[in-house]
Amino acid sequence: MSDLSALSAVLGAGLPATFTFLYQRLENLLDRRGEPEADLSAPGVLRGELSLPLTANQQALAERQDNLETLRDVLEGYRHDPARIDVADVRLLRMLGRVRGTLEDVYEQRLTFVGEEDREPSGPSARQKIKTLHGSATGIDADTVVGPVEAVHEVDTVETGGDLTGIRARYVGPPPPASR
Repeated sequence: MSDLSALSAVLGAGLPATFTFLYQRLENLLDRRGEPEADLSAPGVLRGELSLPLTANQQALAERQDNLETLRDVLEGYRHDPARIDVADVRLLRMLGRVRGTLEDVYEQRLTFVGEEDREPSGPSARQKIKTLHGSATGIDADTVVGPVEAVHEVDTVETGGDLTGIRARYVGPPPPASR
């Protein structure tokens, strides 16, 4: 799912809030070692709905730990001097794009910001690249998935008896009506 390209300059005035959101996710992920994060308190920053709590894929986190720490080190200077956060700073936009792409891989959800109309809304997403599937693979397995959801599989070969499932859920869509 990684989109390691730069964040779009279309974020304009929303860039400081976008920076804060991404930096907080990065810091929480590293400091809390991937513990689920339920309260994001970022109104008006994301377009779409995340499935909460944000839960890290521990294998993806372990594989990207060094990269995440380097990104945090680079962005630390911007956090201490918010006046440097500017849409004209191509290096910053590229770094934030890398943070977003890596967080999307670890959290298995898209992070789309207000103003990014050409991108799918925030929400659960799974991308799997498999050379040969011998057993079974499921992109997303949940009781309830709220909002847009995406599962993409790139599989070269499915062996006899192999089972590939994109999404397995009892309910997908808007929040179910409250029962009386």
